[in-house]
Amino acid sequence: MTTDVSDYGPASPSDPDWGIYRGTGVPRPDGIDDLPPPPPWRTFNGGPPQPGPPEDADEIRRRLGTFSPTAPTDKAQLDVINAALCLRRPLLVTGRPGSGKSTLPYRIAHELGLGRVLYWPVTSRTTLQDGLYSYDAIGRVQATATWRAMSGVPGVATDSEGAGEAPSVGDFLSLGPLGTALLPYERPRVLLVDELDKSDIDLPNDLLSVLEEGTFEIPELVRSEARSPYVEVHTDDPDIRVPVQGGRVRCRAFPIVVITSNGEREFPAAFLRRCLRLDIPQPGVEELAAMVAAHFSAEVAERARDVIAQFHERSSRSGGLAADQLLNAVHLMTSGDHPAQGEQWDKLMAAVWRRLSDY
Repeated sequence: MTTDVSDYGPASPSDPDWGIYRGTGVPRPDGIDDLPPPPPWRTFNGGPPQPGPPEDADEIRRRLGTFSPTAPTDKAQLDVINAALCLRRPLLVTGRPGSGKSTLPYRIAHELGLGRVLYWPVTSRTTLQDGLYSYDAIGRVQATATWRAMSGVPGVATDSEGAGEAPSVGDFLSLGPLGTALLPYERPRVLLVDELDKSDIDLPNDLLSVLEEGTFEIPELVRSEARSPYVEVHTDDPDIRVPVQGGRVRCRAFPIVVITSNGEREFPAAFLRRCLRLDIPQPGVEELAAMVAAHFSAEVAERARDVIAQFHERSSRSGGLAADQLLNAVHLMTSGDHPAQGEQWDKLMAAVWRRLSDY
């Protein structure tokens, strides 16, 4: 039996259309189906398969604006992004503040129809378990005590109506963004790990095993396995619960993990080896105009050409301004209260466009 190479999707990065992510903003909900099979060492078989994730159109609109076809992303950037998708490896995205790093996962999810993006903001106190799951042990103890009081346990007061079944451990356990991303979905979830360089020094190393193996164990569920092999737990998706078998979560389709960094620290070599690195340059005038058009309209973007050019020039001079600082200026310009010219406008922009390092 022979296999047609077309079964494996686009054949080579030398083909300009080899990747499934095009970066045009045009939705291709079936595009993920063209993703080639993973390398043998990145194949996972978690189960039982979970239903697809919910949509979150409001968050996509808040992050990206009203999408319309735009010029494709730079070809070199597209190659790195598609290589990460093909190899089932995390994408470590670096760049100056305001370069659009954190919008990339939303663009990928929007274009490939992958549903709600899971968001894990990192701080200096963030631990691996924060991303995997949380367990409310005190809440369970209190609920169990109440149940026993209501169910007629000898020596304890009894409620006349009874109390039903004992509280399940799953009622007090919630998967975090990373834990939810590693559930056995048929299609990959998109996970944004935002500003990893703010983390404690140990977090990148702690992530190694989970990102390499695509699995983790929940000891609280392992201990309850004798009573029930499946336990339903909460997830990071609102109002959605899923069964976990044997206390172990194992992915089926490795998630699309986008990790952002402002380049403020070096990461361990072992961590970097497991990621593909992408550096995003500061957006140019045309890219900024496209962003303004997406959030407002093409007419507003044309009216704001001078403001966009001023913003780009000041951003280049000051080491990088955030994209929302430009959007704030355009909103003020279009509100009718602030004509975008004159001494008063210049003073206002000095406040709105303060350098990030000045805060």
